[in-house]
Amino acid sequence: MGGIFHSIEVSSQGLTVQRLKMNVVAENIANAETTETTEGGPYRRKRVLVAEQKEPGSFESFLQQAQTPLAQTDPGHRPGKSLIIRDQLEMSSAKPREVTDPASSFKLVYDPTNPDADEQGYVKMPDVEIINEMVDMMSASRAYEANANAIAAAKQMARDAIEISGK
Repeated sequence: MGGIFHSIEVSSQGLTVQRLKMNVVAENIANAETTETTEGGPYRRKRVLVAEQKEPGSFESFLQQAQTPLAQTDPGHRPGKSLIIRDQLEMSSAKPREVTDPASSFKLVYDPTNPDADEQGYVKMPDVEIINEMVDMMSASRAYEANANAIAAAKQMARDAIEISGK
């Protein structure tokens, strides 16, 4: 059962990452025409960066946590093989963080009636492209759905395993 729980944990991290991505995209779309922020200047597009976060431990310890020993019901069944692993490996998880896009700049729009216009009548507008944001939103939504389906499948496997062991 440990492997099933680990797969649910990995998928839940994926849900968290994708939910943050969708929130950031929604914020970008909502501020696509914000010319003045509390920090001063136009809104700057945000992104979510996902970094790998290593969890120290040996591969064997993670394997032991993920496996449940099976009872041998018949002496004729093949015994398991012993495998010795000496290398220290690190398991990883995802660590998302929201950042201001360093590549984002501003678009100059001619609108002399806007109170934020400069002396030439140009207004600095955020460099947020709605089409790109919608593509990012669809991508995050699909990834969120895939992680939710993976959790549902793991839960169904756990139910089936409990049902098999109860017979």
